[in-house]
Amino acid sequence: MLWWLIGGSRGGRNRLRIIRALDDMPMNANQLSNELDLDYKTTQHHLELLVENNVLMTMGDNYGKTYFLTDRMEANLDVLNEVARKANLTDVSAGGDGA
Repeated sequence: MLWWLIGGSRGGRNRLRIIRALDDMPMNANQLSNELDLDYKTTQHHLELLVENNVLMTMGDNYGKTYFLTDRMEANLDVLNEVARKANLTDVSAGGDGA
């Protein structure tokens, strides 16, 4: 599943950035959008995919909805890093590198 979400799709670079940012600190969609210098709608799209695939979970509603890594994702960060390596995404960080 991580290969499809990160290594095997066009939006993988941004999804990887989102996961890494949320590993540092839980945030809402607006905070993530600003932190990663991404369009808000693009950020929402990636967040929805990551929640649907049990990479992220949420707490709260509407504007205050905060995103966190699931326990399963936290336990598999080494797998995420391996997928990133195989997909040549080792240069991707959580910072605003404007992917």
